[in-house]
Amino acid sequence: MKKRTNMNPVKVTYEGDVALLIMQNGENRHNSAFASAMLDALNGILDNANCKALVITSNDEKCFSLGIDTDWLMPAMKAKKFDEIKAFMHGMDDVFKTLLLFPIPVIAAINGHAFGNGAILACACDFRFMRADKGFFCFPEVDLSIPFLPGMIEFVKKAMPYHRFNEMKLSGKRASGKELEHDHVVEKSFDTQDTLMEGALNYAKTFNKKRAIFGEHKKRLHKHIINIIESENKPLIDSLTLVVE
Repeated sequence: MKKRTNMNPVKVTYEGDVALLIMQNGENRHNSAFASAMLDALNGILDNANCKALVITSNDEKCFSLGIDTDWLMPAMKAKKFDEIKAFMHGMDDVFKTLLLFPIPVIAAINGHAFGNGAILACACDFRFMRADKGFFCFPEVDLSIPFLPGMIEFVKKAMPYHRFNEMKLSGKRASGKELEHDHVVEKSFDTQDTLMEGALNYAKTFNKKRAIFGEHKKRLHKHIINIIESENKPLIDSLTLVVE
């Protein structure tokens, strides 16, 4: 699949009181530019006091997000650009923490493949909807020799039952939208792109919660995950032991 490069890897539009954050760079690989753009977009959404919910999706026909930009990461590792890699990892942790504590509902509309960090991004959201007719959910890190950070393990566990995560994490097996709907990882799977977006947006529009209490609920609910990100992820990133040769 040919990658596309846009000036900004994400854009934000609105459907009434619902923000629609659209990843718009083809495979939507994660690198420092992606992390920075995501944080800027999320902060901009919070500045809109009228916004009641957020839907995250992609405008690519096949991919939600294929995760870390390995075309950048692997050469950077060989070139020992450790400061650059650390900045990226800390930046993505900031994205994940922001989503975990976001004071309005965050809904992932998974319109295609969600692999690795892309699947983890979906797990950091509060709710997930997915295509049933195309796209797979997968953690290929076991085949890429890239271990999960401790915080990643925790917020994936919040999104899927342990038996499914154990199987997918250790085997690299792909799961469809129908399979994940059965396991309640996604709220519902849809047969077309149009019905996926209609379902995700309609669900988002059911929310009208006060930000203070919604944010406090998420803060208390995810306190242990945030603590693990802060206490365990940071030293691993700073020592660069997160990548295994």
